[in-house]
Amino acid sequence: MRTINGKWSCLAVACLASLLLSLDMTVLHLALPRLVGDLGANATQLLWIGDIYGFALAGLLVTMGNLGDRVGRKRLLLIGAAAFGAASAVTAYAPNPELLIAARALLGVAGATIMPSTLSIIRNVFTDPGERTAAVGLWSGMSAAGFAVGPVIGGLLLDHFWWGSVFLINVPIMALVLVGGVLVLPESRNPDAGRIDLPSVALSFVGIVATVYAIKEAAHQGFAHASVPVAAVLGVACLGLFGWRQTRLAEPLIDVRLFRNRAFSASIGTNLLAIFTMTAMSLMSAWYFQLVLGWTPLQAGLASLPGGLCGAISGMLAGRVIGLLGRNGVVALGLALAAGAFLCYSTFGLDTSLLVILAPQFLSGIGIGFAFTVNHDNVLATAPKERAGAAAAVSETAFELGGALGIAILGTLLNSSYSAGLRLPAGVPDEAARESIAGALHTAQALPAPQAGQLIEAARVAYVEAVQVTALATAAMLAVVAVLALVGLRGVPKVIPETVSETARV
Repeated sequence: MRTINGKWSCLAVACLASLLLSLDMTVLHLALPRLVGDLGANATQLLWIGDIYGFALAGLLVTMGNLGDRVGRKRLLLIGAAAFGAASAVTAYAPNPELLIAARALLGVAGATIMPSTLSIIRNVFTDPGERTAAVGLWSGMSAAGFAVGPVIGGLLLDHFWWGSVFLINVPIMALVLVGGVLVLPESRNPDAGRIDLPSVALSFVGIVATVYAIKEAAHQGFAHASVPVAAVLGVACLGLFGWRQTRLAEPLIDVRLFRNRAFSASIGTNLLAIFTMTAMSLMSAWYFQLVLGWTPLQAGLASLPGGLCGAISGMLAGRVIGLLGRNGVVALGLALAAGAFLCYSTFGLDTSLLVILAPQFLSGIGIGFAFTVNHDNVLATAPKERAGAAAAVSETAFELGGALGIAILGTLLNSSYSAGLRLPAGVPDEAARESIAGALHTAQALPAPQAGQLIEAARVAYVEAVQVTALATAAMLAVVAVLALVGLRGVPKVIPETVSETARV
């Protein structure tokens, strides 16, 4: 058995890896406006640059989680850290949108090896229920801190360097993870695991990616677009076959019996829907701060800092609040606070003050910290230790899938509302200006001063109205998810022991 200091050293390495992955997602949002001018990326390419990382990650998490259970979680984490650092260097120097999209896909593959490894290591090192909840809270807090610090670091870099610098910072951080991992992490694996079922790997990857692609294209191009029904049928068929096959295998990639447990299934569902909304908020805010309010990337990053720090603090405190409200009460409260934050976002205008902006940041940070910490702990606690990688992978798959869907669907709602609400001045080129507010501002640079000013003002007004519509839709969704969490997690014990009692099952 490892010493207390050894346990928390392991947690520090896992948290550092988690911090970098969340940081990497947020710095991209700040860099997106630069990609329009520097690489000439259009609106569709911008969506793919944002989405492809999550698609690759979501498609491979289940496979990588199972691989870690078999070959060793420490070994897989170290391999993933080395690959992530190398892929980050490639991403930083991508010369065009197409290669940037490909490099982001490679980052997603590498990230898929890291995420389930960190949580499964925590699950195997911290066997005491109270310590496990505290460790998961710290892990969730570091993820939230990454979302908070990422925009600040990204803003500092973008104020002084080119857009690729926000990816280059991954290299030294992953070097620290590698060194720390070699020195302090214990190796753990499932001693009785069999071989990975390759048909299940193919079915899960194709099913997830095809389904997400169909939803993304339907939101962007409409359901009548030729590729949508083909991708939708392929995705649903593959996922259906995957689920059926898991019930027939002695060593499935996903033990479907876990979904009979209320804590497991309700936590997975609410996490997916919650991150669906929160990822879109991060993208929406980055553009609003820079292109409507005219802030620098650093100012935009600093404005997002309080919310992320509140998420980090509330994640660490979530274990104590469970004793007062129960697990369902903490998750529902967190989601309700996030819904209130989005109601505040729906009041933003062309000249919103900093104090008005900070209030919903605090609300959403506290709320999401509560919800994600408890849900992650629910998932880990209800899965057997030897299947920790697979269980963590299911949780992270829902997390990443929800994030990718959030950008695709709510991002498309934002763009569609902007395009529909834009009132172009006479004589202004239509296509680029309607694609995005960044495209409109880029178009304005080539226009005479009076016409440019009219276009910029029209674009700002249309984008603010689109933010208000998107924020209201998101607030309504979060309110519904809060109710689902209150009901779905009812009866789950405040302290989940190693062997889950029947009272926690459906």
